[in-house]
Amino acid sequence: MDQFKNAKQIVVKIGSSSLTYDTGLINMRRIESLCKLLSDIHNSGKKVVLVSSGAIAVGTAKLGLRVYPKTTAERQAAAAVGQSELMYLYDKFFSEYNHKIAQVLLTREDIENPKRKHNVENTFSQLQQWGAIPIVNENDTVSVEEIEIGDNDTLSAIVASLTGADGLILMSDIDGLYDANPNEDPNAKLIPVVEKIDESIERMAGGAGSKVGTGGMATKIAAAKIATQAGCAMCIMNSHDMNKIYDLLDGKQVGTVFLPAKEV
Repeated sequence: MDQFKNAKQIVVKIGSSSLTYDTGLINMRRIESLCKLLSDIHNSGKKVVLVSSGAIAVGTAKLGLRVYPKTTAERQAAAAVGQSELMYLYDKFFSEYNHKIAQVLLTREDIENPKRKHNVENTFSQLQQWGAIPIVNENDTVSVEEIEIGDNDTLSAIVASLTGADGLILMSDIDGLYDANPNEDPNAKLIPVVEKIDESIERMAGGAGSKVGTGGMATKIAAAKIATQAGCAMCIMNSHDMNKIYDLLDGKQVGTVFLPAKEV
């Protein structure tokens, strides 16, 4: 997997289910481990961007809500609480490893409007010149259907394209792409490498993921299309063993890797 071994710029996306316990409360150990890991990768000379879900989930826990928000107003209000709490935690843990962070909140308008897109690209570039680690999320507080990107798998692929990243790592509660649903078929096999995303690969994608996330395998395949067409390799891996990112960056096989379209 030389695509990741030789990568100079990496986008890492972590899902809501990877940041919270089944109770809905924040998994502090997981967040701290993530910050330590990304700080170390940054120290190695690679540029790092983190796309982090979790604002609504963290806000829901912070507010003590027993039911996950369903209406637009509820989700936006929970996100308003959760965004500040989540960034507080990231700032706390990254600071322990002497790294500065920056929050970047995006909507679809920021991507589709040429001038705003250019400004976003310039912002990412300047932040990285200053050595800051951008932490990106969709702006759930203001985002509605007309301007929402929809899920952070897609957002992370867009960010990878905007920043010219070589590698995109999607960390979730699944090991990668299987040829069948592993929860239903005990003989399902993990697909280590996808050279081309065709109809057979798309048929393997299921529906939505966990109760606190918005994405499933279908959104990850869609993200892979965006990333690979931009010349960026993408890996789907399980967040339960984050240290496997080191293996991936050492050129070892981890999860499912989608090869850049230009290399197929």
